[in-house]
Amino acid sequence: MVKRQLPNPSEIFELLHFKTPELNPRRRRLDAALTTWDLRKIAKRRTPAAAFDYTDGAAEGEISLRRARQAFRDIEFHPDILRPAIDVDTSCEILGGRSSMPFGIAPTGFTRLMQTEGEVAGAGAAGAAGIPFTLSTLGTTSIEDVKAANPHGRNWFQLYVMRQREISYGLVERAEKAGFDTLMFTVDTPVAGARLRDKRNGFSIPPQITAGTVLNAIPRPWWWFDFLTTPKLEFASLRTTGGTVGQLLDSAMDPTISYEDLEVIRSMWSGKIVIKGVQNIPDAKRLLDLGVDGILLSNHGGRQLDRAPVPFRLLPELVRDVGSHATIMIDTGIMNGADIVAATALGATFSVIGRAYLYGLMAGGREGVDRMIEILSDEVIRTMKLLGVSSLDELEPRQFSFNSPWGACPSCTGLGTQLEVDPALVVPDETLSLAAGAIAPWASAMVKRHYDHVFEAMAATEGFSVDTPWEELPSTVRGFILKGHDDPVYVTFRNRFGRVRTYTQKYEGVLPYVRRRYDEAETDAARDRWGAYLREIP
Repeated sequence: MVKRQLPNPSEIFELLHFKTPELNPRRRRLDAALTTWDLRKIAKRRTPAAAFDYTDGAAEGEISLRRARQAFRDIEFHPDILRPAIDVDTSCEILGGRSSMPFGIAPTGFTRLMQTEGEVAGAGAAGAAGIPFTLSTLGTTSIEDVKAANPHGRNWFQLYVMRQREISYGLVERAEKAGFDTLMFTVDTPVAGARLRDKRNGFSIPPQITAGTVLNAIPRPWWWFDFLTTPKLEFASLRTTGGTVGQLLDSAMDPTISYEDLEVIRSMWSGKIVIKGVQNIPDAKRLLDLGVDGILLSNHGGRQLDRAPVPFRLLPELVRDVGSHATIMIDTGIMNGADIVAATALGATFSVIGRAYLYGLMAGGREGVDRMIEILSDEVIRTMKLLGVSSLDELEPRQFSFNSPWGACPSCTGLGTQLEVDPALVVPDETLSLAAGAIAPWASAMVKRHYDHVFEAMAATEGFSVDTPWEELPSTVRGFILKGHDDPVYVTFRNRFGRVRTYTQKYEGVLPYVRRRYDEAETDAARDRWGAYLREIP
């Protein structure tokens, strides 16, 4: 029986702890933000739809962005136990200098449109945190003003090679004169991507005051007050070049950019040069052979070519091919410090953060960017401690895997996530088996897996087709096709009645399948046929 007593007043008073109320509303809402997703919610409340969606959106169906974020969500960590990690060193050497964290701030255009402090807030926060800040060619603060905001920190400059090459050459000279130590040569913008949110919102630079924008501004008067009472929104580094904002934006995209342009820029720049926007392994290897200082695996935050490769998935194959000596950076989809830790474990030298930075800026200006850096830094440190590592050098690929159907076996780590398949590809006949499969076009011994739509889904996800030569397939894909694995393959589809179905099947793999058919052959002709297939397997 529970023994009860009258409450002791002194014990009650010991439990009472009143927190001093925070009277500053900005600080109050930022203190309540515990993740970058929380900052995003605040940003969405406080920013007009057109400006918020410019940051939050991506190209066309926004598939690339969703896949990038999903790739990080599919991480499964494997921590080491009984390995104390009391003092964690998160610093790293990147492009000839130190960074207190394995991440920096990515270049973003139109930044003062999101919040009036713009790049000054980003550069100041980065300098205070000891991480690099990158200014965009299409930034709304000049090269010189960013240097003034971050006089002792590391400043990088992102370069678009413009149609009028002299403009780009002038920017390179100004960045070098201002003491920027790294140039990001951007290669993934021959034309602008189709950003449908912007079109639907009637997005323009500068913003146009219409009935829709007035209606949207009613609950956000502070944004319009800041916009109308601060200097004109413009591409500040291009102020002296002439032309309207629209003309300058159009001239920043040039489909004729080439390796010759890279050679010219390299001859002008004495600092480090990184190629931003690399999206396949052969290009990365060629650039490294040419002697560039670093590669930034990037699909422009999913804002250019939709369904472009996910940088995080490209990372392990590139590291395997070029070794850990190369400087390989990564962006797109990073929303948590654990994402940065996983990228580092896979071999990334550094990560750069774009949207998360702008969410912090929109949520609270300079203080919001400080809060974003603090959140990501705390997550990096906490994840490392929970993994049992004390420095970035101790992170290894073995410490995590992909908790996804394709990533279940070592030979296919990073091959993707549960797939959403076009209904036209679905043939949900559960009586079919691998034994009824057809020979794939790239080699007579390459047997298609259980259903055509499973193969098509994987091909679409991994960027190859049935016409891709065998030797050009990613090594991880070849390993998966040949060896198979015992874990189930999942395919999600919507049937003709509108119901979502998930089909589960185990994939045997071509090599075990052909060997089994050879062993089970009952006639000499069948044995000869399967023996010939077996000899043809690469």
